[in-house]
Amino acid sequence: MLVGLLINGLVSGALYALVAVGFTLVIGVLDKLNFAHPEVLMIGGFVAVVASGLPPYYAFIAAFATGGLLGLVVEFAAFRRFTDADAKITAGLASMAVGLVLTDLTQKVFGTESVSLPIGGGWLSRRFQIAGVEFLNVQIVIVLATAILTGGLHVLLQRTRVGRQIRAVAESPVSASLLGVNVLRVSQAVFFVSSALAAEAGLLLALRSGAASSDIGLTFGLKALAIMAIGGLGDLRGAMLGGLVIGVLEAFMFHLGLGRLSELTVWLAMIVTLMVRPRGLFSSGTHGLEQRA
Repeated sequence: MLVGLLINGLVSGALYALVAVGFTLVIGVLDKLNFAHPEVLMIGGFVAVVASGLPPYYAFIAAFATGGLLGLVVEFAAFRRFTDADAKITAGLASMAVGLVLTDLTQKVFGTESVSLPIGGGWLSRRFQIAGVEFLNVQIVIVLATAILTGGLHVLLQRTRVGRQIRAVAESPVSASLLGVNVLRVSQAVFFVSSALAAEAGLLLALRSGAASSDIGLTFGLKALAIMAIGGLGDLRGAMLGGLVIGVLEAFMFHLGLGRLSELTVWLAMIVTLMVRPRGLFSSGTHGLEQRA
């Protein structure tokens, strides 16, 4: 029972972490908060609905591409023209407006009710046992997909030319520009990657729950925003660890018969954390993007 609770918590935490990492990437590199991020998560779930009759890897590719392209739209519509430090609030409000437009368009197409996914009885819902512990295929898929995506992000940031440019901009956009880095292209790359991660999380969440909902951004997405604050604004490692910790805590709260309070876990944890450590638990000031020799 204890192992099963831990597994469920880690699966939820992996999804939280995936969304929180997307939030954190934008604020850690560009010092901007993208309020349309939860809506991109929501659209990832509806990509699962549209691609439900196709092989699973097509859905994952479609979600990644759709999320990335939406990230570029958000960057262009809400952030590109607001580059001054004094315009951060304006840019944030503009991104919120873009998110509301995405929600409204989705509801116009799919309706306001949850849309079920035809996965019941499919291979994702099958169970198997390892050493007496029962797993669902969808749980393994979520954990593996999260590991692959976050591992790929680490490789991108630490082992590629684009990653070096992203880390340079995170250190100082002005210095990076003087060294020949195209800050606009880096900004587009960051929005593409962060939104692609959010859409993948939305896809995985829809596969796990068996439904896509236009309200998921307002609940799950905002929790990920709180987790980013708990881990430390702009710290990628904090977002990962914070997501996993909150997922496990929620699972144990539910097990103790405090299911209603489990929804408050993340908010209570955020309040306590910020009272004790205003910069978050894991923030080191390097955003997890420090330059390496």
